[in-house]
Amino acid sequence: MDDDIHFPETRFPDTAFPLAAHAGLADAQMRRNVRKATTTIRAKTDRVTAELPDWQDLRSAGAARKADALAGLDTHLLALEAAVTAAGGTVHWARDAAEARAIVTDLARASGAREAIKVKSMTTDEIDLNPALEAAGIIPHETDLADMVVQLGNDTPSHIVVPAIHRNRAEIRQIFRARMGRDDIADDPPALTAAARSYLRPKFLSVDLAISGANFAIAETGGVCVVESEGNGRMCLSLSRTLITIMGIEKVIPRLADLGVFLQLLPRASTGERMNPYTSLWTGVTPGDGPQDFHLVLLDNGRSRILADPVARETLHCIRCSRCLNFCPVYEHTGGHAYRSMYQGPIGAILTPQLRDGGDSLPFASSLCGACHEVCPVKINIPRILVHLRGTIVSRRRAESALPDAEALAMRAAGLALARPRLMRALAATGRIAQRVVIRDRRHPPAVIGALPLPGPLGAWTQTRDAPPLPQESFRDWWARRGEGGS
Repeated sequence: MDDDIHFPETRFPDTAFPLAAHAGLADAQMRRNVRKATTTIRAKTDRVTAELPDWQDLRSAGAARKADALAGLDTHLLALEAAVTAAGGTVHWARDAAEARAIVTDLARASGAREAIKVKSMTTDEIDLNPALEAAGIIPHETDLADMVVQLGNDTPSHIVVPAIHRNRAEIRQIFRARMGRDDIADDPPALTAAARSYLRPKFLSVDLAISGANFAIAETGGVCVVESEGNGRMCLSLSRTLITIMGIEKVIPRLADLGVFLQLLPRASTGERMNPYTSLWTGVTPGDGPQDFHLVLLDNGRSRILADPVARETLHCIRCSRCLNFCPVYEHTGGHAYRSMYQGPIGAILTPQLRDGGDSLPFASSLCGACHEVCPVKINIPRILVHLRGTIVSRRRAESALPDAEALAMRAAGLALARPRLMRALAATGRIAQRVVIRDRRHPPAVIGALPLPGPLGAWTQTRDAPPLPQESFRDWWARRGEGGS
């Protein structure tokens, strides 16, 4: 049995993105895995979205419906609660992650369950539910294939839709062999799928408690919707006796008719499918059919604060399709673990720092190329929100500090130099001499200035950036030498 696979011991450590990204940049195998997967997904989503002549109209319709839902969020949530309650379900309100964990663990204990099967686990990752369940003596089992790989590998998700995108099939085979105690598992997809099926099937048939996330909830009917590609969700949502669904409050939509727009947008933008293989809708409790005890936990956990920000509230339009990750050059190079969050890539760079403390470096983890905005199925202007959050973070830091920060001092000094031509010339001449010790490529002409460690705040720049060297001759000097201009 292979037992040399690495099993991390911590979840989402609070590490600044520039430092965390170094590990991803140094992991060549992970980068190959991510590049291959994102390239494949990009091609599929491009192909199937191009098939629809009204794709741009669909995007506009999705954005308008999300804006409408958020504009009346309080009304829609109360309507959802009333409809769920009328249908025999119970609604719980959680202000933050701690309250949500307490609600779910209390409900799980009350059900008498010792195990729980899970589907659509992103929101449960947000509130760190699995450790709380384990502490309460309840063993959680992830049933989405990629989430199961992450759980069995004692790992953390690195992609919103494909949480184990950083693993290739040989690594998955190692994890399965080590955790399932089997030596006969091959690394081809059918064999891995068969191993997962044989591992999960007894749990589907015997575990009475299911815990799910949700893609959408409909205020008009009280219905909750989960979309997935493997059928495991249908098993969790129909075979369990007790079902607990944890949903961010932004997932509510006003009308059942609105769902039709999102069910066209989501599969095409997410995995390049024309329609979702399994779309499950349930409303409350139906005697003799499906779970007989349904609980819906509505999670705030910072979402009301985001809603109050007129620029950043667009973050809550996200339908978790992950298309922005698949087109992001930063994500492709660093992988998802560098974001230290269950939400990665461009959407994670704006969502995570608004949901929790410790993510201030994430809005700066972007080149602002704008690809995420161009492909988002609900037209979230992620670059604008990134710039807005950067400004908020810098302003807060400056307000908290009695002294001006290094960047402010550097920009002030640059302004003084640029306003004085003679001083600028002298500095450029000095820089051309001083840079000789840090030029990495000494071929003619020199290519880049390497990342030479510098002391103090300058180190934050040199750790993460290369720069072209100063030219040996300035444009002004070149112009004067040609005799075509004055000094």
